Amino acid sequence: MLRKIIFYILLIITWELVYRLGVEVFQIWKPYAFPSPINVIKSIITLAREKVLFIALFATLKRLFVGYILSIILGALLGIVIIKYKYIEENIKPLILGLQTLPSVCWVPFAILWYGLSESSILFVIVMGSTFSITIAMESAVRNINPIYVKAARTMGCNGVNLYKEVILPAALPTIISGLKQGFSFAFRALIAGEIISSSKGLGHTLMVGRDLGDISQVVAIMIIIIMIGFTIENLVFGRLEKSVRQKWGLDNN
Repeated sequence: MLRKIIFYILLIITWELVYRLGVEVFQIWKPYAFPSPINVIKSIITLAREKVLFIALFATLKRLFVGYILSIILGALLGIVIIKYKYIEENIKPLILGLQTLPSVCWVPFAILWYGLSESSILFVIVMGSTFSITIAMESAVRNINPIYVKAARTMGCNGVNLYKEVILPAALPTIISGLKQGFSFAFRALIAGEIISSSKGLGHTLMVGRDLGDISQVVAIMIIIIMIGFTIENLVFGRLEKSVRQKWGLDNN
């Protein structure tokens, strides 16, 4: 922990040094094009004092939670259908693979035309940006299970729902969690893209306000907050899930 703190302190010092040299000494950049860490911290404090940050943070996290849960439900259902029906797998899976590579921002025009500038339009972008990656992860996790697990379970009389509950799902869980983590990153990116274009509040909208005002410190401040949210959720949610699964399977050496 101490090493991490020292690393980030050194990183901030280096950033400030680059700012001083590039802006004030050699005048390579203009102050409005390259912010100093001190100004970024001041910007975060100002946004927090004016409650803009908390309002935007609450709106973003609420959309992220709802959109991601919808993506998990739809992605899991679609993955199960693909696994169960070979005809659908052969015809739909290539289309899903193609849609997964499509940037989330491509769905924004559809969202605005269909739902207007509303919460539903942003949720639509999140779902379209995240669902397909979860579907592929679900399908791949089940397909790549060691066949000997299934054969052994069936030999012992485990079939139907019990086979999925007791064998297939636990064996696929590590890969599913990795897929959910990837789906979360897609959902978060899609959310910010949607907020930038069609939201009246949220971190994406606050970032764009900073751009419109020429306040690069506010832009970088929001970027740092977005990174911190992703880092926090990764450690508190997905990190703990992965550690729990590793311990259950005896894969954790700690």
